[in-house]
Amino acid sequence: MAGTVMLAYYFEYTDTFNVHIQGFFCHDNSYMKPYLGPEESSTIPPAILYAVVAGVPALVITVTESVLFLLQYVSEDLDNREKIIVMGDCCYLNPLVRRTFRFLGVYAFGLFATDIFVNAGQVVTGNLSPYFLTVCKPNYTALGCQQVVRFINHQEACTGNEDDILHARKSFPSKEAAISVYAALYVAMYITCSVKAKGTRLAKPVLSLGLICLAFLTGINRVVEYRNHWSDVIAGFIIGGAIAVFMVVCVVKNFKGKPLLSEIPPEECVSSGPMITQPGMEHTMEKYIESQNPITYAEIT
Repeated sequence: MAGTVMLAYYFEYTDTFNVHIQGFFCHDNSYMKPYLGPEESSTIPPAILYAVVAGVPALVITVTESVLFLLQYVSEDLDNREKIIVMGDCCYLNPLVRRTFRFLGVYAFGLFATDIFVNAGQVVTGNLSPYFLTVCKPNYTALGCQQVVRFINHQEACTGNEDDILHARKSFPSKEAAISVYAALYVAMYITCSVKAKGTRLAKPVLSLGLICLAFLTGINRVVEYRNHWSDVIAGFIIGGAIAVFMVVCVVKNFKGKPLLSEIPPEECVSSGPMITQPGMEHTMEKYIESQNPITYAEIT
């Protein structure tokens, strides 16, 4: 987890990994869309998106696990169940805390992994955003693009703001699409697999499809505001969805961990279980009795 967080930090906030400089053709209409301002001016700004991606899954998983734990606590005797030892003989970890931290920890790891995959793709490809030429502001006269269409592949061709140009070179895949689909799919699969209460056959698909719909709207908004191409958004959806499915199916096993209050304490197992005898020991005892008193043993048998 620490390594994943550090790698995501280096991708996001340092220039350790240089972005690939991808060229462009003069007057390419694919990159001449209007620039609607920085990300903070978007309909779905990064602060709100990251807050929802981090807060909603944590809230849903914590509340659901607490409700399931309380329901089982009312119906069964918690004092007669096993407690998981953390350290020593006096410190124990409540099953509720254990399951909650496990599911949230796996979610956080997958979220950082999604961020790393997306940043790696953006750095390696250097794909240009639809508004790239608007912020690049190339000098077509100096580049010789007035008479013929030329391919420009050097960084000095742009005269605009360097930060805007650098951000416009990281379009593929769409990070917003990837993390939104990852969060929506992880929570949707958690609700579907964990909640088994009666009367939720319609509520579970409604909540799950609602979350996935919000994620798709996030990706569509990126295209509508000319911040990403359709291919960028689709690639982000595939990356986020694949990581979410992998985490749920292969790591947390469809959220089918040990039930909160279904483990029998070892003391009860020892006291109530039948005594186990080995055949070899019983055969040796019979030989000893026969050698000591063969007549009595013969009469008994």
